[in-house]
Amino acid sequence: MIVHIVMFRFIEDNKALNIAKIQKKLMQLEVLIPGLRTMEVGVNFNESERAFDLSLYSTFEDETALQEYAVHPEHLKVVELIKEVTLESKVVDYILE
Repeated sequence: MIVHIVMFRFIEDNKALNIAKIQKKLMQLEVLIPGLRTMEVGVNFNESERAFDLSLYSTFEDETALQEYAVHPEHLKVVELIKEVTLESKVVDYILE
């Protein structure tokens, strides 16, 4: 199984609204993309300057499923929205045995 984690830092303008919108859009992907086993999207409450605003934790059947997710049209639509409202993101992918 593959674990895919992404953290996002949002721009301040309409931040709460954009976080809620992206959270909803991401959660919809779980039923739209084959190979995506689970998806959890969390909104941060930690006010540290090191903190990011939103995190995505998802699992995939294998590396092929993750690669297919990356180019899936529904995922790409959400990626475009995310790019419009975020300052930065960080990602980590690993194999869970």
